[in-house]
Amino acid sequence: MTESTEEPLPDSRNVPALLAALRTQRRSCTVVVTGTPGGSIHVRDGLVVAMETPGAPGVEGLLLRSGRIDERAWSAVRASDTTHEHLAAGLVDQGLVGAGELEVVSLSALFDSAFALSLAVPDGWEVTDPVPTLYRNAGVTPERLLGEVSRRLNALAGEPGSAAALARTRMRPTSAAHLPETPGTLPARHRAVLTATDGRRSARDIAFTLGRGLFAVMLDLRHLLDRGLVEPHTPPPDRRPSTAPRVVSITATPSAPGPASLPRRLPGRNSVPAHRPHD
Repeated sequence: MTESTEEPLPDSRNVPALLAALRTQRRSCTVVVTGTPGGSIHVRDGLVVAMETPGAPGVEGLLLRSGRIDERAWSAVRASDTTHEHLAAGLVDQGLVGAGELEVVSLSALFDSAFALSLAVPDGWEVTDPVPTLYRNAGVTPERLLGEVSRRLNALAGEPGSAAALARTRMRPTSAAHLPETPGTLPARHRAVLTATDGRRSARDIAFTLGRGLFAVMLDLRHLLDRGLVEPHTPPPDRRPSTAPRVVSITATPSAPGPASLPRRLPGRNSVPAHRPHD
């Protein structure tokens, strides 16, 4: 349970403000965010070390779907560490992935999950005891995290709300994509995204299918859109909407992170209560 000696959190208006307060207090905890997509933010000594969300592939998805580690080896490491406290060390010690590479993947997943969470206003959040998670990095400050999210949103911003809209829109190839000469004009990563674009997958689905970050896939989709090789598609209601595990579609469309109203407190035995925003 949360220790009574911990300093109470100030009246935080939104999740970035909460993370700043946790940084000041050098807290170690997990922040459970509800909503679409929702997720978990893992904080150690005030620094954010990992995020997990259904909106973007995490470290596990990036390692497995990209083929860096096979399923059998991954399952063996997980079975040897039932608490998941030492998964990163196990992967490195067994030579399945280099320490430097795992650090890069860990940070990439962290920034990508933060970007995915920024595309919708959360319903609520709850501060709990630290939950074990897979990461291998020294942690980043809330300021650096927010700066990276802002940079990514700006890179995708064509019009207000365009980043969130692009994330949730299903795409299909156009007739130009089927021309014989088209594949030779595209780099490999664009060809892979184009092949995965079938009218049922959103950017999120393609990211999980390819084992790539959501932001990287969205950049490639924007390139393919600009070249007229893909277009938005709304499938008939009686068709299966996706070929990848899905969550409810993102409905909010902010163009950049801003001061969202503080969500309602969630019930929980070991949680630190959230505060209502000022009027």
